Amino acid sequence: MVRLKDIAERAGVSTATVSYVLNNKGNVSEETRKKILKILDELEYKPNQIAKSLKTRKTSTVGVIVEDITVFNAPEIIDGINECAEAHGFSILLTNLRLYKRIGNNFSNVDKCKHLITNAVDSLLSKQVDGIIYIGVHTRDVTGLISEIDKPLVYTYCFADSGYSVNYDDEFASFEATNYLIEKGHRKIALISGLIDSIPAHERFNGYHKALMKHQLILNPSYVKTGDWSYESGYKMAKDLLLQKEPPTAILAMNDLMAGGVLEACRELGIQVPQDLSVIGFDNRECSLYYTPKLTTMDLPLRKMGAKSMEKILRLLSGELETIEMNTKLRCQLIVRESVSSPR
Repeated sequence: MVRLKDIAERAGVSTATVSYVLNNKGNVSEETRKKILKILDELEYKPNQIAKSLKTRKTSTVGVIVEDITVFNAPEIIDGINECAEAHGFSILLTNLRLYKRIGNNFSNVDKCKHLITNAVDSLLSKQVDGIIYIGVHTRDVTGLISEIDKPLVYTYCFADSGYSVNYDDEFASFEATNYLIEKGHRKIALISGLIDSIPAHERFNGYHKALMKHQLILNPSYVKTGDWSYESGYKMAKDLLLQKEPPTAILAMNDLMAGGVLEACRELGIQVPQDLSVIGFDNRECSLYYTPKLTTMDLPLRKMGAKSMEKILRLLSGELETIEMNTKLRCQLIVRESVSSPR
């Protein structure tokens, strides 16, 4: 292994001078600097990153804890974090808790897995990460899951009291989707909700209701159904809606899986989409592009959420506390495809 002493002897300078050149510090002549850099290149010198991190107490590494990497939102968020990290000379250490495999959608049981989260945090801190990003499996309040730490911590796809977070604006996205249907001429718009105890379900309902109120449309309780985010619940709730005496002319499903169930129910009932019924989904999952017809849906800014989370970590490390927004909500984008038209 090449040492600083070896380089100094070959260049005829002190080890301090070599160190100044490596760290771009000190008053070193241009001629000496070039000479040392040439020797470094010839000897293929690799700095001891461990020793450097011990000295500076910084590793240019961020820990990423993901509740479950198999859930659709995680890969793009992680990719956004990684891309931003690489652009700033950082790397990431990834830990997968596999919470969805352990508890599914039963988030009230997450405390049973708290020891896994504590162990993951302790493991990352022992590796001297400069900060931690925590990625939720579902948008919810995770206050108390992570004890206070002396490193920057940012939550994404979840949030915590007095913690920095990055999420997307569920309410405005649902408002936009409903407003789009109204502008297409629909007045009988149904909603298939997610689980009743879900924060996204509540916010998406609020957006739907606000759009109706904006256009002075009455909320019809028989047009609001509660599903459980699954394809099967979308199918069942659509049957309930479409077999009513006065069925809706449009359905907003709170995710693309339930929207797929709506399309299946329409096929069975001989209802043509979008000629007889318009359908909008949510999430812009890959399946939405392969439904027949291709599904109009709301795209979540997942990659941007990851990048924004990493940006917050970097700014926290730089000490920009007063200028950093605590809770950031990014806008979703309506993806217009083939499943919406004006009513007959």
